[in-house]
Amino acid sequence: MATANQEHQSQLRQIAELMLAVAGESVVVMKRNAPERALKLKRHDEWGIYLEFLKVMFNLTDRLSALHLPIKEQPQFMDSLEDAVTGQLKDALEPAFGSGADQTEIMLTVGAAVAESRQTYEQYRFLVTENNSVKDEMLKDFGGRVADAMGTAGNTLIISAATLCASAAIPAITAILAGDNSPVAAVGTAASVVVTAPTSAPPPTSAAKPQGPTGTEIKLVSVMSTVTGEEVETRWGLHPRFRQDLSTEDMQHIAKLMNRVTKILGERYASVAFSDEWTSWHKAGHA
Repeated sequence: MATANQEHQSQLRQIAELMLAVAGESVVVMKRNAPERALKLKRHDEWGIYLEFLKVMFNLTDRLSALHLPIKEQPQFMDSLEDAVTGQLKDALEPAFGSGADQTEIMLTVGAAVAESRQTYEQYRFLVTENNSVKDEMLKDFGGRVADAMGTAGNTLIISAATLCASAAIPAITAILAGDNSPVAAVGTAASVVVTAPTSAPPPTSAAKPQGPTGTEIKLVSVMSTVTGEEVETRWGLHPRFRQDLSTEDMQHIAKLMNRVTKILGERYASVAFSDEWTSWHKAGHA
């Protein structure tokens, strides 16, 4: 078992890096989607949101690793991932606590997050690589927990944004488990592609007030390219609620345009991904 664990050291390190990066970036995304509430958040509130993302990613990794690892190795892999996340989190927080500080609390916190992740999400039975109602239900449950941690219970914008952030990690984790290098810098979350949400126009007689980007940007359309061996796959997707608001004719028009965009970006990504200049990150990322 120890030998098997050594074989997966690189994957464990990359997944741990990914989880911490996505959790951190996702907290920023949540705050952007609730700017008024963000001003009132304390550090322990943000830490609670951060942990919610770690919990769901532990669960998603558990489900994905079961599809890529031998049954006997998978439990040890997840135990080792817990250690890898703890180690990297300790390193990340060391500047704040000091190198001589007792880091036991971090270990206990990550361990509790893993335990709560199992208790909360293992009840949902679904194949993580497929889209289905049970998977949607679990992600909605997760989004609700994030909204609760934000102090914005039931906020549909926060729930949708949290779901998108968690979903964005699935192809990246899959790429790592499949043996493809997936640097954190090349893996975007829901913050990577944003479209300004439409706002109501002011009355003709009033002057329009300047509007900043904070809280007015959500991800409506995304394009992602991944590499498996020498094959590049490029996909596009729409925000679920955005899709529901579209008529059949509008959906057909957008599909036609996005298929063209995806083709152009996919070809460009392929040409760059296999170049010598970008060998350090070409295995997975956003076009």
